[in-house]
Amino acid sequence: MAKAYSLSVFLPAFNEEKDIARTLLSVKDTLLKIASQWELIVVNDGSRDKTREIVENLINKDFRIKIINHDSNRGYGASLRSGFYSARYPWIAFIDSDGQFDFSEVTGFIEKQKETGADLVIGYYKERKVSFFKKITSKIWELLVFVLFGLKVKDIDCGFKLISKKVIEKIPRLESERGAFISSEFLIKAKKAGFKIAEIPVTHYPAGRVGTGRKLNVIIQSFVDLIKLWKKL
Repeated sequence: MAKAYSLSVFLPAFNEEKDIARTLLSVKDTLLKIASQWELIVVNDGSRDKTREIVENLINKDFRIKIINHDSNRGYGASLRSGFYSARYPWIAFIDSDGQFDFSEVTGFIEKQKETGADLVIGYYKERKVSFFKKITSKIWELLVFVLFGLKVKDIDCGFKLISKKVIEKIPRLESERGAFISSEFLIKAKKAGFKIAEIPVTHYPAGRVGTGRKLNVIIQSFVDLIKLWKKL
């Protein structure tokens, strides 16, 4: 593939000392092959382990690797906002930092974007390596989003997306701090602004750590936020 894209890639990270170096080096290896210009950003969301130290050691070896540090653990939504609004280049990609995805599959996202002219290319899992409960709650959530906003995609929450920076610049500023809501808020606002969304299947590997997105209080508050957004839009 020709190096046609200038690409910002960011990875939300919280206590990822076991996986962060391997994930970053894997992403970097792909970027060297496909991007004419690139930056690789870790959004360190208040990690209490050695995540920050490991990333800073890699920064010393390559200025294109960067870090944004949150003083405390603010949540996945806040991490996505920090990544989106700090990205420099015309195209932005993000993946989870715990090895759930193979970033080399981004070449498929790029080909899909060229083929469709989409402003956003979003992944959906070929086979999701999560519990049955998580699969069911995701489907219920997606049905509600479709009923309220007319947004119909195969997977709202997949943590692998390729986005044009103009989407971030045009849509109303993202507000959510919670991972259970931020992806929905983002796609709903992008759809309302008239941006084109394309989808592509991605391989999913089991996460190394349990997230907070399926805690009951987080689920309830996310439903409240969804209704508030519906009333606002």
